[in-house]
Amino acid sequence: MDIKQLLSRVDHTLLKVDATWAQIKQICDDGVCYGTASVCIPASFVKRCSDYSEGRVKICTVVGFPNGYSTPAAKAFEAREAVGNGADEVDMVINIGALKEGNYPFLEEEIRLVKSACGDKILKVIIETCLLSDEEKIKMCEICGKAGADYIKTSTGFSTGGATLADVKLFAANVPAGLKIKAAGGISCIEDAVAFVEAGADRLGTSRLVSIAKEMEKGV
Repeated sequence: MDIKQLLSRVDHTLLKVDATWAQIKQICDDGVCYGTASVCIPASFVKRCSDYSEGRVKICTVVGFPNGYSTPAAKAFEAREAVGNGADEVDMVINIGALKEGNYPFLEEEIRLVKSACGDKILKVIIETCLLSDEEKIKMCEICGKAGADYIKTSTGFSTGGATLADVKLFAANVPAGLKIKAAGGISCIEDAVAFVEAGADRLGTSRLVSIAKEMEKGV
């Protein structure tokens, strides 16, 4: 699998709290230039990014991010506004406390509500695997499928750990038909990216692969 094939699976990401428009604009330019699956940016930049990119790259944003403890209604509002501003994809963070309490109906309804707000746009559900048991991860595969999510996603990149091969393999063994997998957090080299794809990831959340592609062009 070459770098171009990998980049076509990448959500080229910049979610730092101090991100500026100049940096977001560069992310958009890079996404177009290197053919990434999308650019994943803060919601406050979605409208400006949509106007700037004019459909040349898919725009992804995050809701309930990074802690996930906003109310379901608040997350749905964020998603609806993001889509209205031009977002093609939404990555939401679940209420992790609800999962720890075993409140599965709440989680299913929360995801279903946000998916409804997304309409025909893609919804990825971040479950923050570093905080969960394997049993909880498997349960979320079931819940995400029942609630109509398009992807289950490992991590925000803002907690105690990112994606692991073990978690992606666990997802791959337990996701229902139609539910795809996104690995995010800590994917820093081509070898990592290939391993995650081979383990079952359909998408990769990272900024590093574009940087690697640029270095390869320069012969670094």
